[in-house]
Amino acid sequence: MKDTDKRRPGPWDNLPPAAPAQPEIARPQPGEPPLDKGQHPVWAVVSTLLLGVFIWWVSGSWVIAVAAIWGLLVHEYGHVLAMNALGMGPARIYIIPFLGGVAKSQRLPASEWHGVLVSLAGPAFGLLAAIPFFGLYIATGQGMWLQGVFIIAIINLVNLAPAPPLDGSKALGPVLARIHPMVEKAAMVAVGALVILWGLTNGSYIFAAFLALALFGHLRRGSWRPEGRQLNWPEAARSVGLFVVVAAACAGVALSGLMPVAGSLSQAMALGAGYFEFGR
Repeated sequence: MKDTDKRRPGPWDNLPPAAPAQPEIARPQPGEPPLDKGQHPVWAVVSTLLLGVFIWWVSGSWVIAVAAIWGLLVHEYGHVLAMNALGMGPARIYIIPFLGGVAKSQRLPASEWHGVLVSLAGPAFGLLAAIPFFGLYIATGQGMWLQGVFIIAIINLVNLAPAPPLDGSKALGPVLARIHPMVEKAAMVAVGALVILWGLTNGSYIFAAFLALALFGHLRRGSWRPEGRQLNWPEAARSVGLFVVVAAACAGVALSGLMPVAGSLSQAMALGAGYFEFGR
């Protein structure tokens, strides 16, 4: 019998093991634009100083200014770590004067699930920034350091609001779109308008204007998520679960920063809720 006449392997023959499935990670593609070199160091320092001075001028507290800048950097670094781990890097951090910061990846996520993980990595990792302020409070007994704990927790908690371009819109948006794209759009518009109104009534005019421009751009974008594999239902359930866990952790850290001052959990909850009141 010739080699070409060899029979096909049957179901009981020993077959070579199948190649293991490769993880779903975004990879560089031929023809991609050159890697982003990131923010120029001089402009990064100037932007950070401008943002810090602005926060100090608004809050009247250098502790809050230092905590906000430190918390912002740790928050954005959480995004960077997730982006790099999922093949979207090397990611860069950009500081925007008077507004905050943003982590920028080199390529889009391979799936919406990866996008959810990246969006929640910032608030989750950002809570670690509160540890030095807890340590300073324990070492000195001075309540001013608890202001740093509270403001770091609030930065991460506010970022979880499902309003574009905040992290919450990228974590819950794909879940709502899994139900129907119009559900996502309606929810983003409703929550975005509510957060803008909150900023206007509390004197956060720059924050409100920034969100208004982002919401307008979001609505004009047309196809919201053309790249990457969509969430499946198990991933949607995990996305909601992770969102709830991260939000609860942010709220818990905020309350822990208020309880030594408030004296009880109920009083701390009342003080924390007062921060989110309209027209406070």
